[in-house]
Amino acid sequence: MPPPARPKKRDDFYRDRRRRKVCAFCADKTAQIDYKEVNRLRRYLSERAKIEPRRKTGTCAGHQRELSVALKRARHVALLPYAPQHLRP
Repeated sequence: MPPPARPKKRDDFYRDRRRRKVCAFCADKTAQIDYKEVNRLRRYLSERAKIEPRRKTGTCAGHQRELSVALKRARHVALLPYAPQHLRP
């Protein structure tokens, strides 16, 4: 009986890689990101009230640009905080 086949190095390499995140806005087929949807936008802010990068949230480039504009508009009309002290639990 032959010994069991060992997976190739290439298979080991791809097994350890993480799966790419899917853009939540593309998945929902959202036409436009609205600055008034505060609960949805809050997910894209860090605990320091900074806008999270694409590599962390998984949003596509186009939606990340729309998202940053919407977050800045929500901050301007005081729906979202500029600073971490203003975050409410």
